[in-house]
Amino acid sequence: MEAHAPRVRLLPGLAGLLGLVLLLWLAGTLRDILLLVFISGLVAVYLRALTALIEQRTTLPRGPAFTLAVVASVAALVGVGVLLVPPVVAQTRALIAVLPERVLAIEQAIEAFVGRFPELAGSFKPGEHQLLEKGVEEATGWVGSVLPRVFSLAHGVVDLVAVIVMSLYLALDPGLYRGWLVALVPPAKRQTAHEVTDRVIAVLRAWVLAQLLAMTILGVLTAIGLYLLDVPYWLAFGIFTGVVALVPFFGTFVSTLLPALFALGGDGGMTRALAVVALGVIIHVVENNIVNPLIMHRQIALPPVLTIMSVLILSRLLGPLGLLVAVPALAVILVLVKELLLTRTYGDSAMPSAPPG
Repeated sequence: MEAHAPRVRLLPGLAGLLGLVLLLWLAGTLRDILLLVFISGLVAVYLRALTALIEQRTTLPRGPAFTLAVVASVAALVGVGVLLVPPVVAQTRALIAVLPERVLAIEQAIEAFVGRFPELAGSFKPGEHQLLEKGVEEATGWVGSVLPRVFSLAHGVVDLVAVIVMSLYLALDPGLYRGWLVALVPPAKRQTAHEVTDRVIAVLRAWVLAQLLAMTILGVLTAIGLYLLDVPYWLAFGIFTGVVALVPFFGTFVSTLLPALFALGGDGGMTRALAVVALGVIIHVVENNIVNPLIMHRQIALPPVLTIMSVLILSRLLGPLGLLVAVPALAVILVLVKELLLTRTYGDSAMPSAPPG
């Protein structure tokens, strides 16, 4: 009997390991669906936060307050679309019309710059129009794949409808779905599960509201700055900057480089392009050092290296949508690490920090 005791004690560990492997396999298989559920959860968190705000500022009960939150959100989206879509479409059409000319101007500016350094002469040969040829090649490839793109668009519409419906159900009755999630935990650990889910929801709420505010501020400041610098398509670039702010670091780089390239090919050339780069650097420094600390309230302080790693990993695993959920996913992981590992396993409630000195 004693010889079989170690084997018996190994069974729960082996069963747990097998369960973990199956769970990881299932998560990998259903990653697209899990991604949609996570996005739905973010939208639901936003709707719940807006509903709570309406309840605090009015005497409406939860049901009418939720309806008002949904109607106000839809109205805001429609209003922004009515105000911004026509000028953005007009500017985008004008941008497309002058795109070949602007690309040639950019190439000439690059050629003039490279011509000053004989060592770089072989990297960008004059007259070959490498940027224009690459653009034509990409456009040809896009036209050749129109049919697959149509099916992809239809699939995207289905996913969008699914996200909207799931978001409404999750926002209407979050207790039901959280109850099912907590029910999977052993009874002795359910209080801990409730506390951890409360903390996760609080962090996601803080991120959603702070991100919306940061995107708005960043887009407005960029549009105003580009308008004052007389950069063409300033409104389109401002909105683009606000949208790509969802992707930290990389979105900042792209949203600064793109208008600078167009300024490089226009009047003013290098001087205006450098002014646009300086504007982007100043705005993003203000955002990172003033705006974000004020609106985040230090609730989700994310280490920069971990943020970059999360963006790189999730973009590789999940594609473009991985860029959108990388930061909130990292925030959730850090909450789980702190609440489950550091606090309840190690008994240390403080997050890691640099040693003094």
